[in-house]
Amino acid sequence: MSTSRKYLIAGNWKMNLNSAEGAELASQVVSMFGQQTDVSVCVCPTFTTLEAVSKVVNESNVQLGAQNMHYEASGAYTGEISAEMLRHLYCNFVILGHSERRQYFGETDETVNKKTLAALEANLKPIVCIGETLEEREAGKVSEVIKTQTEGALSGVTAAQAENLVIAYEPVWAIGTGKTATPEMAEEVHAEIRCLLAGLFDEDTAEKVRILYGGSMKPGNAAELLAQKNIDGGLIGGASLKANDFGGIVEAAVELSK
Repeated sequence: MSTSRKYLIAGNWKMNLNSAEGAELASQVVSMFGQQTDVSVCVCPTFTTLEAVSKVVNESNVQLGAQNMHYEASGAYTGEISAEMLRHLYCNFVILGHSERRQYFGETDETVNKKTLAALEANLKPIVCIGETLEEREAGKVSEVIKTQTEGALSGVTAAQAENLVIAYEPVWAIGTGKTATPEMAEEVHAEIRCLLAGLFDEDTAEKVRILYGGSMKPGNAAELLAQKNIDGGLIGGASLKANDFGGIVEAAVELSK
C-alpha cells in the first residue's frame, strides 16, 4: 500500500443491532481504537442507531458512517434520509451502491452516481461499492462490470472531489458466503480500479483514493489481503458485529502501517 494512503477499516453493521446494542459495540471499539491514529476506523450502524453511536464515538478517533442516503436534500420521499441529516449526526462516511441495495432495492449506477455527487457536495465521504456476481466472473466479464460501475458511479465527479472518495470492491459472490477472493485475485481488480481512476482523473488523484476490499475479510485473512499494494482497507460485514473480530482486522492494518 502507498504511504500516502492511510488504511480505512469500516464496519458495515447492515440491519443488525438496536440503539442500545449499537452503543455498546461502539464503546468497545472506542476503548480499543479510540486513541490510535495509524489507521482510520469507521462504524456504520442502521439509521435508528446512528444517533446513539454518534454520542459514543464523539471525541474519539473512531468515525461514523451511514449505510445509505437519498440524493435529494429534502422533500416528499417517505422513508428516506438526506445527506444533511447525516451531517447533523456528525457522520463522516456513507456507504453507497452496496450490492444488497442493488439486488433488493433496484439501485443502479445512475442512482449511485446521484447519491455520490450529493454526498460529496455535503462534505460526506462516499464509500462507493462495486463488484461482479459469480455469473459475471464465470463469464469473464469482471473488467467490463468494474469499468461500467466505476465510470457510472463517478460521472461528473471532479479530481478535487475524488480525493474524498473511497471505492469498495466487493465481489458479490464473496459477501456473506464465507468465500473470499484470493489476495492475488483481489489485488488484480484493485489495480484495475486504480487504472480506471487514473483515466477518469489523473495519476496523482488515483494514488490518493482508497480502495477497500469487502468480501468476507476476517482476522484470519486480513493481513495477507491488506498487504497487497492496492488494497487500502476493508469494508467489513459480519466480522464488524463482534468487537474482537473487528479489532483483529484493525490490528492487522495497524501492524502493516508501521
